[in-house]
Amino acid sequence: MSINKAIICTDGAARGNPGPAAIGVTIKNERGKLIASISRRIGTTTNNQAEYRAIIAALEEAARLGARYIKLRTDSELVVRQLNGSYRVKKPELKPLHQRAKQLMDSFLGCAITCIPREQNAEADKLANKALDNQ
Repeated sequence: MSINKAIICTDGAARGNPGPAAIGVTIKNERGKLIASISRRIGTTTNNQAEYRAIIAALEEAARLGARYIKLRTDSELVVRQLNGSYRVKKPELKPLHQRAKQLMDSFLGCAITCIPREQNAEADKLANKALDNQ
């Protein structure tokens, strides 16, 4: 399967911060049809690490699907601002995740990331929490 444009929603969740963490991802084509989803535990991390890991997993899957243009949506304002370059990445544990996410974003012909309200990210949030609940 190969898609031209992918609309991706991601969410990372950690209970305890740091604590047990999981990621949730939806990948849809430009017509809004769901073509892939991810719901999995990722061990013990902080919430921000989980947010980055959700984005990385989503971009890796979109690349595997052959996407060329990405619209990436997440409810993490911090991560969006760091990836857009308006905030510096200060925490050492986030720097390699930031670098990997930027590397993946740059591998597409176009990749835009935006922050969306939490209520517009319900599908990805549900997938992350489903993974956390299913121990």
